[in-house]
Amino acid sequence: MRRLISSGSPFERTAGYSRAVVQGDWCFVSGTTGYDYATMTMPDGVEAQTRNCLATIRKAMDEAGFALADVVRCHYYLTDASFADIVFPILGEAFGEIRPAATMIVCDLIKPEMLIEIEVTALRQR
Repeated sequence: MRRLISSGSPFERTAGYSRAVVQGDWCFVSGTTGYDYATMTMPDGVEAQTRNCLATIRKAMDEAGFALADVVRCHYYLTDASFADIVFPILGEAFGEIRPAATMIVCDLIKPEMLIEIEVTALRQR
């Protein structure tokens, strides 16, 4: 059974995607930027944006019935390589004991205020 999870972002309907899709024991969380979806504001710094990304991901995974400990794969997209040293400790707080497979890429994102985007895949633990 396929289940769609929304964060309430207007981008989801406009662009035709879900924050997360649950298919069986898998949860695929879309690339998530640092917006605070309650206020639709973006913090200025990459640290705050990273924390917002993780909070949005956790909320979607909770709603889907998954835990952060179920994450098996992460993709991190940064707009500047110098941000890596800033976000590593934050990612370590979230995933340090989980140790999923991960990739970090430096690239442009679709809006200039976006400094980081995080995408995760989770497999429900039995």
